[in-house]
Amino acid sequence: MRFQLLLAEALRSVRASLSTTFAATMTVLIGMFLLGLAIALGSWVVSWSNNVKSDVQAKVFMCTEYTCDREVEEQQLGVVQRWLDRDPRVEAWTFVSKTEALEIMRERSPDLVEDLTYNPLPHAFEVKPKRAEDVELIAADIRQQQFAGVEKVGLDRATARRIIRVGQVISIIFFGVVILLLAASGLLIANTIRLSIYARRREIEVMKLVGASNWFVRGPFMLEGLFCGLAGAVLAVVLLLLGKEIALPAILGRVDAGSDVQALAFGWTALILLGLGLLLGAAGSGLTLRRFLRV
Repeated sequence: MRFQLLLAEALRSVRASLSTTFAATMTVLIGMFLLGLAIALGSWVVSWSNNVKSDVQAKVFMCTEYTCDREVEEQQLGVVQRWLDRDPRVEAWTFVSKTEALEIMRERSPDLVEDLTYNPLPHAFEVKPKRAEDVELIAADIRQQQFAGVEKVGLDRATARRIIRVGQVISIIFFGVVILLLAASGLLIANTIRLSIYARRREIEVMKLVGASNWFVRGPFMLEGLFCGLAGAVLAVVLLLLGKEIALPAILGRVDAGSDVQALAFGWTALILLGLGLLLGAAGSGLTLRRFLRV
């Protein structure tokens, strides 16, 4: 019964101030739409960054009779394999035999190998770290072990560091933009609802003077904020869905980033926006009312 009274009062308040309600709803719409774009674009860029970072790896080249005067032995290969298996920083490693290496070279640069009468390429291990940031430490530890049969450990330090640095910067910018948009949306919603509350400050004062509790006064305004937040978030989700179905295919058709690069699922983005819209609408109205409840 009490909730029905609060709901009826909130609906009356919405009808009585349609212009302010519309302004608050549009504010939520703009804020949630921009936030949705930031989440979609930011999560896609972070996914792309992680995909690029996954290409960072160290390569362990084994001895050949041409580089170390003797071919690497099976036992020496086994020692390196067991060490890689035990290292918790290593996500996976791939053994590339000299025969496979020659075939790869023949596919990529056939001109370089067409006149070869022997195979000069070594056996190698391609080591993929769990975290790209650990690749230099892994390479350094392999060198320090001085495994018999290991000729050298290959690692493009400059490229690895550049990829890692770009990934870190992208993550920081993404989370910074999301926090900034949340703060801006909250302030805009609070200011818009403050105008509505200020226009009815006399009504609030009278309700307080006749004995209405703070929560009874705050309830209709918080429900009004929930309505505005929900309506704005729903409209933002609809606009984002239209953009996803109409504009996104045309954009992605020109971007070749690989199938592993994906933005956050649209369903999760929609749920986040709906939840944040409700939260910001209710919190904006509830917190704004505090100054008017001190009668």
